[in-house]
Amino acid sequence: MSGIESALPVTLADVDRVRPLVDAAVLRTPTMKAPRLSALTGADVWVKFENFQLTASFKERGAVAKLATLSAEEAARGVIAMSAGNHAQAVAYHGTRLGISTTIVMPETTPQVKVLATEAFGARVVLYGETVADAEQEARRIAEVERRVFVHPYDDPSVIAGQGTIGLEMLEDGPAFDAILVPVGGGGLISGIAVAVKGRAPETQVIGVEAGLYPAMKSMLDGTDRPSGGPTLAEGIAVRNVGRITSEIISRLVPDILLVEESALERAVNAFLTLQKTVAEGAGAAGLAALLSEPERFKGQTIGLVLCGGNIDPRVLAGILMRELERDHRIVSFRVTILDRPGMLGQISTLLGKLGANILEVHHRRTFLDVPAKGTRLDLTVETRDQGHAQAIEAALAAQGLPVQRLGAGGADW
Repeated sequence: MSGIESALPVTLADVDRVRPLVDAAVLRTPTMKAPRLSALTGADVWVKFENFQLTASFKERGAVAKLATLSAEEAARGVIAMSAGNHAQAVAYHGTRLGISTTIVMPETTPQVKVLATEAFGARVVLYGETVADAEQEARRIAEVERRVFVHPYDDPSVIAGQGTIGLEMLEDGPAFDAILVPVGGGGLISGIAVAVKGRAPETQVIGVEAGLYPAMKSMLDGTDRPSGGPTLAEGIAVRNVGRITSEIISRLVPDILLVEESALERAVNAFLTLQKTVAEGAGAAGLAALLSEPERFKGQTIGLVLCGGNIDPRVLAGILMRELERDHRIVSFRVTILDRPGMLGQISTLLGKLGANILEVHHRRTFLDVPAKGTRLDLTVETRDQGHAQAIEAALAAQGLPVQRLGAGGADW
C-alpha cells in the first residue's frame, strides 16, 4: 500500500473488504465493448451497465456496503436517508431485504412516481422542504429523535467503498483503460472508483464529468467560484454541495473534471438508446456526453464509461428522441401561406408524397393579421431523410410560388 493511499479516508483494502457483501447482494453488471459508440466518438468505448441493477442504479452497492456492516444494535434501531431518487430506492430495497427499518426523507417537489417506487420497496417516506438540503436537515432531526442511523448518499466511507466495486469489476472484465469517465454529483461514485482503479491500475486515469449547470466539484478542485443552478437533464448529479470525504479523495486521485452542456447530455441519452439500445438517465449519460463534447481529447484511446443509472421519466425520454430527430433534420416543420380554397391542401400533400416526405402534422392558421383575408397559413411537420432532403422539399414548395418558411431547429422560431 502506497503512502498516498494509506493516508486516504477510504483505501483499496476497504473496497476489498466490502466486496463480498456487494457480490452477494448486487448484480455484477457487464462491462461491454460498444462498437457503435466507438464509431460515433472516435474512441474505443466500453460501457459498464449499472442501469441493469434491480433499482436501475449503482446506488445499490453503497447501500449494501453500509447496511450490511451495521452492528446488530444499529440495525435494530433502523436507518434514515435523504434522497430525491436513486439512493432512496437503494436504501429502501436493501434495508427491507435485510430486515432493517428504513425511513427516507424526500423533498416535497419529488415526482410522485419516485415516492411510490420508494414506498413499494418498503420504506416509510417523509416529504419535507423544497430541496434535498431541506430534506437532509429533517432527516438528521428524525435520526436524532428516533435514534436511527443516518445513511449519507455519498459522504460515507462504507458507501464510497461499495461504489468502488464498480472499478474493480471494470478492470477485471474490460481491457486496459486509458481513462474511465465517471459522472460526478456529490462525489461518492468517482471517489470509490478512483480508489479502486488507482490502487490496481495506477496508469489508468479516472476523470469526472459534471453537468455544466452544477460545477460544484470542478469549482472545488480549481478554486473557482462558478454559478450553480438551473433545470438540468442530469438531476441525479445536480449537487451544489460536495462531500468532505469525497473532496479529499478526488483532489488527490482525479486529475480533471469536465463540464458538459445540456445539449450534449441530450445527445448522449439519445445515442445510448438508439445506438446501444439501452436506457440512460441524464446523469448516467454524462460520460458519453463528455466524449461527444471533446472527441479530439479522447480520440484513439480506450475509454470506459460508467452508465450509472437508467431512471428517466418516459415523457422526458420521448421529448429527447423527438428533439434529436429535429437536430438531425429527420423531422422538419414548414410554414406555407396558401389560398384558402378547396384542393390546395391536396396539391401540397401530393407534392410532398412525390418527394418522399411523410406528413406528421398539419395545422391551419387563418386568424393571423399578416395572412390575406382569402388566405391561410399552413404549418406542416414532415418526416424527412436528412438536411438535403429537407432543403429539396423547401425548394419544391417555393417553386410552386408558395411563400415558405422553415421552422424550429432548422429555421426560424415559432
